Amino acid sequence: MLLCRLRSPLATAKRVCYRALSDAAKIQRLYLRPDGTDNMQAQQRAGFHKIARILATLAALMLSARLSRAGDWPQILGPARNGVAATDEKIVDAFPKGGPRTVWEHKVGQGYAGVAVADGRLVVFHRVGDQEIVEALDPETAKPIWKVSFPTSYSSGIDPDKGPRCVPLIHDGSVYVFGVGGELRGLDLRSGAQRWWQETKREFKVPESYFGVGSTPIIEKDLLLANVGGKSGHGIVAFSLADGSTRWHSLDDTASYSSPTAVTLAGVRHVIFVTRLNALSIDPETGKVHWQFRFGAPGPTVNAASPQIVDDYLFLSASYGVGAVCRKIGKTSAPEVWANNSTMSSQFNTSVPSGPSLFGVDGRRDGPPGSLRCFDPKTGEVRWSEENFGAANLIAADGKLVIVTDGGELVLAEASSEKYHELGRVKLSSSTTRALPALSQGRLYVRDTSTLKCIDLRRTK
Repeated sequence: MLLCRLRSPLATAKRVCYRALSDAAKIQRLYLRPDGTDNMQAQQRAGFHKIARILATLAALMLSARLSRAGDWPQILGPARNGVAATDEKIVDAFPKGGPRTVWEHKVGQGYAGVAVADGRLVVFHRVGDQEIVEALDPETAKPIWKVSFPTSYSSGIDPDKGPRCVPLIHDGSVYVFGVGGELRGLDLRSGAQRWWQETKREFKVPESYFGVGSTPIIEKDLLLANVGGKSGHGIVAFSLADGSTRWHSLDDTASYSSPTAVTLAGVRHVIFVTRLNALSIDPETGKVHWQFRFGAPGPTVNAASPQIVDDYLFLSASYGVGAVCRKIGKTSAPEVWANNSTMSSQFNTSVPSGPSLFGVDGRRDGPPGSLRCFDPKTGEVRWSEENFGAANLIAADGKLVIVTDGGELVLAEASSEKYHELGRVKLSSSTTRALPALSQGRLYVRDTSTLKCIDLRRTK
């Protein structure tokens, strides 16, 4: 039983800890007289204290075992939704001769959705034929744990890939997936059983878009907030985690491919969305808009890079002549600090922070090879630029940049604000690797058009 508990989620470990202390208190109360005086003999008292110490120690060990593991990757862009791995992730300083070891491979279908890893489960969301498939695997071995599928009829006339595009979201014993056709589902993480679902496109009259649904929702307390893009005030909708019911809805903004993030500043909780043509902060409990401003361009364009928060500054970037902007996050406004189209114009890839800098790829996938850049998010100053690098997704981990290019290369570089210093480069795939990578417990998960790979980046002693 104890081994089972040690592998259980954080919430379970907490409950065990609280229950142990509560049981100890109940035992002690059995020995109190009605007037509150102690009726426990010295020998009994010593035995009680010994039991209480054992219960507390075991509970603490269970809790610390869960907390001391190297970081999970439970959602898009990692633990804090900013592309930064957990602080206890330790990865190699250079690739071994012949490149890092491929631990396992697993066949997948279509889709650009990256994986989520938490609580001993890796969840991959993909499509085979007319079925969207959610699979849970053992992250160390790829051994199947469960697999469920749901029908989909979505088709895009622009991209031959038919989705899905949203990264699964693991939280408190559940996993949430947002299908490319707008089907939002809550599943049991242990079994895959469906707890609830919402057909958002039909329910909220969502108009057609270029690539279907591509904005991964965010969890705030007992709510799942999603940039649905529906009509009649259903641009952003809050769903109950328990049953999927609608708690509130706000705005008429159509959806983007950018995923929201959140921060608390000066006692105010901001959930920051980039919609089709706006950026805004919203109160997660009520749907009230704190502030918003225009961001994006009409016509054949998209907002796809996720917002980044550095201290109390907000950084946004898009291509198509939009460029980048930095704003100071306030309670009711977000005044502009700087804006230009020369620092960073990212089409899809989100810049990630490390130290005082952001690192990202400037340029478009359908144009000349983009530049990998390091820049100051508060001033817009470009600190260095590696030209002709190409489109790529980045993870900041252990003072390094883990970079997966669209062309299937894995690059390791120093996260240095002084200069670009490459530590290693290896070819992982001959097909497109556009899905967001994930890093958990030293294992990098990379998905191309047909295969999910686990790459060993753990630092050896």
